[in-house]
Amino acid sequence: MPNLWNPDLYQAAWVFATRKHAGQTYGGQIEGEQTPYINHIASVAMEVSCGIVQTAENLNANLAVQCALLHDTLEDTDTSFEEIATLFGADVAQGVAALSKNTSLPSKQVQMEDSITRILLQPKEVWMVKLADRIANLYHPPFYWGRDKILAYQEEARYILRELGGSNAPLAHRLELKIKEYSRFAQ
Repeated sequence: MPNLWNPDLYQAAWVFATRKHAGQTYGGQIEGEQTPYINHIASVAMEVSCGIVQTAENLNANLAVQCALLHDTLEDTDTSFEEIATLFGADVAQGVAALSKNTSLPSKQVQMEDSITRILLQPKEVWMVKLADRIANLYHPPFYWGRDKILAYQEEARYILRELGGSNAPLAHRLELKIKEYSRFAQ
């Protein structure tokens, strides 16, 4: 059966991500609400999984789901590239590295452009993770974001869709819908 991932590889990446993101939270929809960060990781993995099973195209599902589960470990935890490469392989580590922002760059816009440039050098399964990440981030904005931040984030999502949408039609379509729906938060 094409496009199925190995449950043991999924489980190993899930356990690793859960340990690495333990105790991390993010702002929810309601003031004072904090959501465990692992919810975001699970949402990205779910979106990638949906994109995989909704296409007839032959994909490296193991690469896609492992990168989805690990996509924020370099950026948001003490995890090293070498650790990911040792445990999950060089392809996964390179995908996660491409998905990680280089915070030494001068602005969020430059960081995003740099990340997209590096993602474009990766297999399309890594592109799918970035689409899924933005889909999950468009479920709702944090309660403390103002209208300008919401609109800027929506515009950044359009840029991601333009650059990476060719990787997976179901995810591109879902991101397009989420971008349109996100307008309701800016009113």
